[in-house]
Amino acid sequence: MASGRGSAGNVLAAALSFFVPGLGQLTQGRLLAAFAHLVLSGVLWLIGLGWIMHVWSCYSAAVWRGD
Repeated sequence: MASGRGSAGNVLAAALSFFVPGLGQLTQGRLLAAFAHLVLSGVLWLIGLGWIMHVWSCYSAAVWRGD
């Protein structure tokens, strides 16, 4: 499967991250990034800004290059 910006794997990862921040990074094999996105999302939802992590997580998964 091709990797990089716009690849099917990145599109799927971005869609997964929309629903659960960090899930897309987890499917890409980026365990530390997945954990960070999940934890930061939880912390930010406590103050009502968790949507920021959803957007950032989607973007991060979509543009990741697996070189």
